[in-house]
Amino acid sequence: MKTAVLEPPKLLRPAGSEESYVKIVPPSGWPALILRDVWNFRDLLMALAGRDVKLRYKQTVLGVVWVILQPLMAAGVFAFVFGRVAQLPTDGVPTLLFMYVGLLGWNLFAGTLAKTSNCLIGNSALISKIFFPRLVLPFSSIASVLIDFGVAGGMMVLLMFIYHWPPSVGIVLLPLWIVMLLMMSMGVGLIAAALNVSYRDVAYILPVVTQVLMYGSPIAYSAKSALKHIPEKYQILYFLNPLVGPLEAFRVNLLGGPWPAHLSMALVYSGCMSVVLLLVGGYSFKKMERKFADVI
Repeated sequence: MKTAVLEPPKLLRPAGSEESYVKIVPPSGWPALILRDVWNFRDLLMALAGRDVKLRYKQTVLGVVWVILQPLMAAGVFAFVFGRVAQLPTDGVPTLLFMYVGLLGWNLFAGTLAKTSNCLIGNSALISKIFFPRLVLPFSSIASVLIDFGVAGGMMVLLMFIYHWPPSVGIVLLPLWIVMLLMMSMGVGLIAAALNVSYRDVAYILPVVTQVLMYGSPIAYSAKSALKHIPEKYQILYFLNPLVGPLEAFRVNLLGGPWPAHLSMALVYSGCMSVVLLLVGGYSFKKMERKFADVI
């Protein structure tokens, strides 16, 4: 009795065609930064962004009012400590308005950085169950920060009206500094988010670094007044902080005043750093993306 041997089925190919193989590999290197996949999953991106906005102040008594109260109370504390106690100059601008505008730009950077760095840990259940481009998560976290920025900006308009302080014509340049701050925060946030999956120490280190960076940036004081207390040979170290340029330009273009001599070079440096940080952050994120579902 003969035993029948089952052979694997063969693919039917047109006559004369040569046998070929298709090897599927995940993208790597700079081509991996193409955002086509994020665009294809734009419905998921919008859904996640809407969820973050809805859950941000859910079950709170004051709700969206916190968006205004938080920077306003912080500006009040800064105005008392740095304006009344330390008596730092505000270049003729009302102290509360000066502090509020500085915090407005800073909160955009710090809020985006905090949201982006925690986006993977906060959605660990989603990452471990289904496939989607992981870059959707950090991009979806920007929506709530921009909404907070817009609401707080409305309060800024009200403060300028109360103090009878007209905006400067340089206000048309504000979108440029906003984009620069977003690029820097996204770049650092992408690196922190990827590292946070494997090393949870990042979640403890980042707030400390952010707090130190806040006092090293022109928020409660102008860069011009800071340079008066820094020896000339060490002033270059102050400008190594890439936030100095856009934060100082944000306030000058909004409230007016003379354009500082150091600001143009600081903005060139900040612009280059924002591009570098975003590219390095995106590359690092995509490089470590493969192990997110296994480690998280």
